[in-house]
Amino acid sequence: MSAPRSAGLIAAVVAMVASLVVSSAQVGAAEAETSAQSDRRVQERQDPGNLTELRKEAERSAKELEEATKALEKRRSTIAASEKQLKGKLTALQELERRLLVMRQPVSQMAELLYVQPLNGGGVLPFLTGGADQKTLRALSDANQIVAVRQQAVQQTSALYAQAEQLASEAQELRAGNLLAEAQLAAEIDTLRQRSDKIVKSLTAALVKLGIKIDKVGRAALGCDPLRAATAGEYPNGLIPRGMLCPLQQKGFSLRADATIAFVSLNEAFKQRFGKQMCVTDAYRSLAEQQAVYYRRPGFAAVPGRSNHGLGLAVDLCGGVERSGSVEFVWMEKNSKKYGWFHPSWAYSSPFEPWHWEYDPQLGSLLD
Repeated sequence: MSAPRSAGLIAAVVAMVASLVVSSAQVGAAEAETSAQSDRRVQERQDPGNLTELRKEAERSAKELEEATKALEKRRSTIAASEKQLKGKLTALQELERRLLVMRQPVSQMAELLYVQPLNGGGVLPFLTGGADQKTLRALSDANQIVAVRQQAVQQTSALYAQAEQLASEAQELRAGNLLAEAQLAAEIDTLRQRSDKIVKSLTAALVKLGIKIDKVGRAALGCDPLRAATAGEYPNGLIPRGMLCPLQQKGFSLRADATIAFVSLNEAFKQRFGKQMCVTDAYRSLAEQQAVYYRRPGFAAVPGRSNHGLGLAVDLCGGVERSGSVEFVWMEKNSKKYGWFHPSWAYSSPFEPWHWEYDPQLGSLLD
């Protein structure tokens, strides 16, 4: 490789490093600007004032966070692919350099034969005086061939180095763009995560004010995070860990987080109408509890492992609601769906269970 070509490649690499340093500064500025913009958006968005809005806001924040995280992962995948391609090209250039070194050796030897050997020792003098023998002519022919091959290799190498310089320039732009985009996404993710944490804390505080009991380290509050509702749904019926459940205001009972949050809102509306909390006789049932109820009340309980109680999505009520046609029951029929709760059609007749009410996550997601 010629010195100018080496210098050109080194200059390209130096330029790339310098550009990346500048890009890092741009990334820092972009992070600050993105964070400031996100903070302004957070301030502009009015914090919800009730449980339903808090829950929906937490779910929206979680979805935004998930989408931004996926975008960041995709961007990193693109960066990794670009780096792999660049590494392959640089490896090819190293191999080319090795081959070029091998080709240089005979050219150097021939140059030494032709130009370093003394003229009066039978070197090139016979050729210059017209008295060259066959051996001298063959040597010159070999030299011409080697020089031609070398020239061809130099031309091919020049083209490859031009391609390498172009690749270095493209890689520089790509890497700088990727770094900037990654920094912007990372800043957005950090802001979204802070927003999500803030909403969940506000929701937990609101639940505590309404009578949801948590222990001194707040472990029970973890189960009240609506973002964990989907995780609770991954467990088999009746085998949801207690830590994944959110307690009700009614002591001793718990449900999945989204169901509890909706039930608390429903309970508050019920309390405003009747001056008392709803009466609960059953909520989440473990598999063992389902088996006990099934054998104790045959025909009035689902087969163990199939009950919505085992999913943390059903309650059995008392206090008047258990009597079909009562004021409380009629009020529930009219208002429960506003909070994602409903009385299933089968419970009107087969078997007749006016006390049984269920939460539908899809219905709850439609709430305003």
